[in-house]
Amino acid sequence: MVKLTRIYTRGGDKGQTALVGGKRVPKQHLRVAAYGTVDEANAALGLARLHTTDNIDTMLGRIQNDLFDVGADLATPHTGRKAKGALRVVPAQTERLEREIDALNAELEPLESFVLPGGTPFAAALHLARTVVRRAERTVAALGAKERINPEALKYLNRLSDHLFVLARHANDQGRSDVLWKPGANR
Repeated sequence: MVKLTRIYTRGGDKGQTALVGGKRVPKQHLRVAAYGTVDEANAALGLARLHTTDNIDTMLGRIQNDLFDVGADLATPHTGRKAKGALRVVPAQTERLEREIDALNAELEPLESFVLPGGTPFAAALHLARTVVRRAERTVAALGAKERINPEALKYLNRLSDHLFVLARHANDQGRSDVLWKPGANR
């Protein structure tokens, strides 16, 4: 566990921050952008959770914890003093998302068009979280093109966006209340 006794350090006052292991990088560094966007996705999920309870809330709570794992993974370069033994996302986390997607999707009406973000407040919040996860995924992919990353972190984010899409449809009365795109409807 992490123990925080002091919240501000003044270490970032000049536009730099420390990665796990102590290396200082500019705050606009792609690695910082990657784990920062994962943090944004986590916050969006926190808002979505205000609209649910029971097993879906528990599921989203697990995902929020996993997103902290993703952030820790991304904040720890594969070289340096903290690389060995670092917390890394593992295939079992992605596989759990796949099982949940399959179970949720089995209950849904078949798709007849692309789905517009909306419907119930819960579904709309999930769609917003999904788009932030997609942005995180793009940023992590860009980081992976420049530096070594754990490929499982990228897989997890890819699967999570699918998970949130299916869960949003589930929140829209198993897809029956989805807001569907009507191509060219307003020409």
